[in-house]
Amino acid sequence: MKTIFYFSMAAILLSSCQKDKKDVAPTPIDFTLEYKFTSEIEQWVKQDTTPWKYQMSAVDYATKGDYKHALEQWDSAMGSRNINYTPERIDSIRNQYKQVNAKDYILKRAKDEQIIIINEAHHSSFHRFFTKSLLQDLYDLGYKNFGLEGLVNGTTKDTLLNKRNYPLQSSGFYMKEPQYGNLVREALSIGYTLFPYEQTSDVNNAEREIEQARYIEKFIEAHPGEKILIYCGYDHAYEGPHSYWGKAMAGRLKEYTDIDPFTINQTNYMEKGNPDFNHPFAKAIDIKESVVLLDKDGQPLGAQSEQAYTDIILFHPNTSYTNNRADWLFTNNNTKHSVTLKDFEKMLPVFILAFKEGEDIHQAVPVDITEVYNPNEAALLALPKGRYNIVVTNKNKAFVFTEEVK
Repeated sequence: MKTIFYFSMAAILLSSCQKDKKDVAPTPIDFTLEYKFTSEIEQWVKQDTTPWKYQMSAVDYATKGDYKHALEQWDSAMGSRNINYTPERIDSIRNQYKQVNAKDYILKRAKDEQIIIINEAHHSSFHRFFTKSLLQDLYDLGYKNFGLEGLVNGTTKDTLLNKRNYPLQSSGFYMKEPQYGNLVREALSIGYTLFPYEQTSDVNNAEREIEQARYIEKFIEAHPGEKILIYCGYDHAYEGPHSYWGKAMAGRLKEYTDIDPFTINQTNYMEKGNPDFNHPFAKAIDIKESVVLLDKDGQPLGAQSEQAYTDIILFHPNTSYTNNRADWLFTNNNTKHSVTLKDFEKMLPVFILAFKEGEDIHQAVPVDITEVYNPNEAALLALPKGRYNIVVTNKNKAFVFTEEVK
């Protein structure tokens, strides 16, 4: 009750008096932070001895809005190297393929499809950001249903998600990451019906692929003829025989429904923390925007893993950064919003979290989050226009105040 009282009083003062943000003092609150400081992640990596520790730390960095370090941790996990093609091979690749805008190509194909499946790397906030940019146009083409592997399924699923219209941090395993939350938030605001399809029987490998596909099949049977967008991780988007699973989720779904999905791969040539470590093919094509490659017959380049495949591969450009924040965050209607930390210099380092006004700051996924280490560092948030409750916390103390992004 103490926390709710503090928050409510701050909201009343800010909304009724309509004072400028500088005239209203931040209000202390009880706040539990579910994110790890950089120092905590670094300490965990030093102590952990498991082979997959860098994969886990990559997700931890992504979850707290640190895309740059997430990529760098993944480089460490994969043992990345600098490999380049010869100039002759690079010229051959460039002559063989034509680059077309990825979004334009997807939307053109989407008109004649019923099921679209697009994958992600679980440490890539950009994959979620790009997919979000497709949602309105796909909805306008008739895609009204959105299945997400990242949503909890079974007895603990978020049954109020479609009514509440914003995700909770408990709505899914990766849901604390702001860009995943924004993907869900955007879909709900547009009008999509969201549904989970993850396995609920604590199975893995082939059994997991089958169970995922069966859940989607049930949804299709309950919504005959309707268009569906499916969002998954990595190889679940592959059609055809799969070397580990017999068939992946996409292949099983095609088998069970006789519907050939349009499968989109974002993971095969994704950027590395160090651009020198990018796949030599990705370096050879030297892109400036997200593209699909078409051969001289107009056929798209797809992913191939032995006999498994996806219909197309997306190539995304390398990320540039401002104050260690990815510049793409400040596109697609997002404003570069600076938060003044003059009142909190003695608390540093701190997390700054922005919640949409009206959403529960103790449960909702923040629209954006950043960690600030020193008073000379700009605290930049990527936010659409609107009013936000800003929480500043170092885990020992927390304050909330409201700011409007214009």
